[in-house]
Amino acid sequence: MQIPTDTVSLRDYEYRFHERADPAIRAYIAGAAADAVTQRENGAAFERIRLMPRALVDMSQASARSELFGETLDYPILIAPTAYHKLVHPDGELATVQGASLTRTWMTVSTQASVTLEEVARASTAPLWFQLYMQPRREDSLALVRRAEQAGYKALVVTIDASVSGIRNAEQRAGFRLPDGVSAANLAGFAANEPIRASVGSPIFRGMLAHAPTWSDIEWLCGQTTLPVLVKGLLNPADVPAALNAGVSGIIVSNHGGRVLDTLPATIDVLPAVAAAVAGAVPILLDGGVRRGTDIVKAIALGASAVLLGQPVLHALAVGGMPGVVHMLTLLQTELEAAMALLGRPTLRDIDASTLMGRTP
Repeated sequence: MQIPTDTVSLRDYEYRFHERADPAIRAYIAGAAADAVTQRENGAAFERIRLMPRALVDMSQASARSELFGETLDYPILIAPTAYHKLVHPDGELATVQGASLTRTWMTVSTQASVTLEEVARASTAPLWFQLYMQPRREDSLALVRRAEQAGYKALVVTIDASVSGIRNAEQRAGFRLPDGVSAANLAGFAANEPIRASVGSPIFRGMLAHAPTWSDIEWLCGQTTLPVLVKGLLNPADVPAALNAGVSGIIVSNHGGRVLDTLPATIDVLPAVAAAVAGAVPILLDGGVRRGTDIVKAIALGASAVLLGQPVLHALAVGGMPGVVHMLTLLQTELEAAMALLGRPTLRDIDASTLMGRTP
């Protein structure tokens, strides 16, 4: 795969992906819930925020490094969990993690990865997190946790905003089905779940939610591992006390990229309220809508320690394979450094609310 020479931004990768991808796969990866209001708003909300620079600041010791859970993070950029990378590249998550390693980027590996978590770990030289979908049987969830621990993963990320799948009309219209050779490799060998017997007229309430996790499951999980447990998908500040009481070590503000429930608010819009509720108790990360280095600055200014990238990683993997992932991440790292330099903010600690027009720390 050769990266087109005019591919110079994450939006360029997105454009090329839409040009090249199989229509059904494109509908699955890019598809949003319902009318895509939330998906569009994730990006539009960043665009509404204006930056305010400081002039002639000493940048001679500038650095984008920080520390998260005792590990040095070279840039506040992580790869978000996304499923089935083999949909866009034959090497799947192995190509992704190799690109992540070459750019010193941490990757969050999905429960629904198309390569086993152990294979991904063997191919990585950068820290890895494991994203866990709580399974109907606790023993299955715990088996995944133990595998992640044994493979050297540094944290667990529990998705809490998808108790049922979103209604993604674009995906439905395209008739997407997983092709032969692509499956959730980490779940191979698990006993089949009991068939759902939904009552007439109640396709979701009577059956599909019987095993949906609650905060008691998060508390149980935190008690089963020494790894930091983060919850991904928290939007409402009212849920922060329950998360902290359950023992979580971090919160990822996310609306699942607009793929689950439409007309939810943009993640950057709710970040300040969540950060105020957390009040520094645990790190906060933001997922959703990040496409520019300036977006990262805005997220950090409003309380995030780092951001996660989902769809852009798959776009780059589809267009350029492993080199595409390296190039895309390097573009974003470079944009972040340029933004910090032009804003007069030599470190991430210097990026506070005063970086944004009309806001004060």
